[in-house]
Amino acid sequence: MPCQSSDELNILVKEAREYTKEGKVANYIPALGRANPHDLSIAIQYPDGQCISAGDIERKISLQSISKVISLALVLMDRGSNYVFERVGMEPTGDPFNSIAKLETLSPAKPLNPMINAGALVVTHMIKGNSIEDRFQRLLSFIREMANDSTIDYCEDVAQSEFKTAYLNRALCYFLKQHHIIEEDVEKLIDLYTKQCAIEMNCLELARIGMIFAMDGVDLESGKQIIPVHISRICKTFMVTCGMYNASGEFAIKIGIPAKSGVSGGIMGAVPGKFGIGIFGPALDEKGNSVAGIKLLELLSRNYKLSMF
Repeated sequence: MPCQSSDELNILVKEAREYTKEGKVANYIPALGRANPHDLSIAIQYPDGQCISAGDIERKISLQSISKVISLALVLMDRGSNYVFERVGMEPTGDPFNSIAKLETLSPAKPLNPMINAGALVVTHMIKGNSIEDRFQRLLSFIREMANDSTIDYCEDVAQSEFKTAYLNRALCYFLKQHHIIEEDVEKLIDLYTKQCAIEMNCLELARIGMIFAMDGVDLESGKQIIPVHISRICKTFMVTCGMYNASGEFAIKIGIPAKSGVSGGIMGAVPGKFGIGIFGPALDEKGNSVAGIKLLELLSRNYKLSMF
């Protein structure tokens, strides 16, 4: 079913786009630094197949940290919650997403949650498979099934750009390896993780994945339970408590929907029982979230009373 342009969404996008000038693109990753900071687009996917949109929703964006929610779902399905949460915690943090500080002060030295970089690296380490390629293909196949698009792949340019500049992530991995939370070769894990973050799709496909989480893991179009209900709910809880980096508390108060952002400017939202949201706005605030994307979600939540609280 084609996605229909929405006059109401176009009005909200026009209002929110004014905030793009307050942010900056993620130029510390060279491939992401080439984005147009004034871009802003949104797709909303309903479980019956209907879709509404505004802006250039066909533009490809890399998942970046949005992939953390999806890899977590796969690993929980692979290994179970007891295994996973022995190695990564469940608590929010007020520290930046790439901070190493808490690892040095906690005992055992496991990451506080799967949405910060240290926790996401541990989760990616737990993806099952016989090789890096095998593990990546399992994650990619899972994403393709959720988005209902077998052509989704990763951007080699973005992956290489991130691999070459992933000094902090390497530091996190070596610290975690010292404490036996990570047991594999660090360069291989960084290779897998940067490819995971470089998986790209458009806003409509992102909204469809959000819709799967919103509907407790069910794809109502096919009738398939892609993610078990309890795992989908765990993921949505992390999206509420940790999904917007160290701005998650303010986001929950002002907007109040499960969401996950990425430094490409993408935001995936999952309004429980209703619909999925995919947003692209590459101008970021100081915490790494899309400035105009958050404003757009704030307008949506306020106008249509979407907050779950």
